[in-house]
Parts: sequence; structure tokens; C-alpha cells
Amino acid sequence: MKNALEVSDHKTKKAVVNEALEEYVRRRKQVKIIDLFGKVRFDEAYDYKLQRSKK
Repeated sequence: MKNALEVSDHKTKKAVVNEALEEYVRRRKQVKIIDLFGKVRFDEAYDYKLQRSKK
């Protein structure tokens, strides 16, 4: 905790813990997204520009 307080811009333990938990959750979500690489199949014929032009 002492090290975390020294390297952070926060003045309270609670703020340091909250930021650490937010970072933990963010990194876990990133890992889940990275695990999807190569598993999602895309339609080569899909024209995203066509969707934009329709009103």
C-alpha cells in the first residue's frame, strides 16, 4: 500500500484501491478481447460503405 500511495497521485488509501480495482477490471476485459483474435469470422463481401449511404 505504501508503494502504491507513493507512485500514485492519490492522497487516500481508498482512492488508490479504487483505481487499482478499475485498472484490474480494464485489463481483464482487454485479455478477453485479445482472446477473440482469430476466432471471429468476417464476411468478405460485406460493404460497410453501403450501410452508411442508406438513409
